Amino acid sequence: MGQGMDIVGALLLLGGTFFLLLGGLGLLRMPDLYNRIQAGTKATTLGTLLSLLGVFLLRPEWGWKLLLIGVFLIFTNPLSSQVLARAAHRSGAHKSPATQVDRLAEDRAEP
Repeated sequence: MGQGMDIVGALLLLGGTFFLLLGGLGLLRMPDLYNRIQAGTKATTLGTLLSLLGVFLLRPEWGWKLLLIGVFLIFTNPLSSQVLARAAHRSGAHKSPATQVDRLAEDRAEP
């Protein structure tokens, strides 16, 4: 039972590392700031949560601390990315030419 949990924990850590790598790659490959924020936030949230779950399987005695970190992460990552995107929009950050819809500008009745 212990060795099986170690293998599953290591696989979850590897999966979390993979998603964190994809998040970093998304920061380099996306065409504009808004897409970079989206790619970075989603991939790093999933990657970090998978890593926390993997650490929990390897070190169950850290469970409550890892749970608190995970809950904090679930609340703060999406909120911080939304605030960053709104601040970038207000400061006039350029959008990619491929961007077709700007809902925030529509809500504020901007051209």
